[in-house]
Amino acid sequence: MQPVAIMVSTCDTLILSDLHLGSDVSRAEDAMELLDKVDFRQLILLGDIFSDLDFRRLKREHWDFLSCIRRLSNPKQRRKIVWVEGNHDHGLSNVMSHLVGVPVYQRYVWEYGGKRHLAIHGHQFDRFINENILLSRFFEKFYETSQRLDGEQQRMSRWFDRFSTRWLRLSDKVAEGALSYAAAGEADRVFCGHTHEALARTRGSIEYFNSGAWTDQRATFLTIDLKGVKIHEYPSRTVRSDPRKERIEAPAVAAELPCATGLRTSRAYESIRC
Repeated sequence: MQPVAIMVSTCDTLILSDLHLGSDVSRAEDAMELLDKVDFRQLILLGDIFSDLDFRRLKREHWDFLSCIRRLSNPKQRRKIVWVEGNHDHGLSNVMSHLVGVPVYQRYVWEYGGKRHLAIHGHQFDRFINENILLSRFFEKFYETSQRLDGEQQRMSRWFDRFSTRWLRLSDKVAEGALSYAAAGEADRVFCGHTHEALARTRGSIEYFNSGAWTDQRATFLTIDLKGVKIHEYPSRTVRSDPRKERIEAPAVAAELPCATGLRTSRAYESIRC
């Protein structure tokens, strides 16, 4: 499924992920514009809303985005706002839950249109970052440094990002792992972020969707309504680079994923709060 390059005006559920607030390449302003344009019942922030734990890196537009989420979470808005924890959000869940007034989940499950939906960030299916913490942090710092040393268009950083993505096949690995995990929990649809690449895939009757990211000129998001799930591309106003830090890390082995996530398994998954 290719991203639909049009703006949607209404949907039941809106899903976006990987804003990496605190990063110079976060398209927080565009994300706020999207939230103002779309009429939705439920918003799922599917992880890595922050780049790291350093609040000093947050810019005015990043705080404005958080204020926007706080406003949307007001009961008078009659909208449900859900935050699913990503690997870059880890350690912020309790703070952000109180700051912006939304519940934070490790795994979020809901029913809609006769289907069972599962949202999980996707880093749980990346064995490298779970088993090689120090080395994964080294790669993150290396990639951050390469962006600072790169030119305005970030050509070398982008080349390295594309190369590492193809070589590691992270999008494929997360998709396969998520599909296996969804099957174990009797979910009909599963949604992830983490890879920064929008993607749709099916295995049997189970559908997988990746929401992409908001750190490049190809910002993408998902909408769900009774007609199904669509991937949308938000138009770019400026050329921006993309950190995609976690994509330089090796993925987990799909066959072992249901036990490697660190989350409880059962016959039918339920939501898990942080």
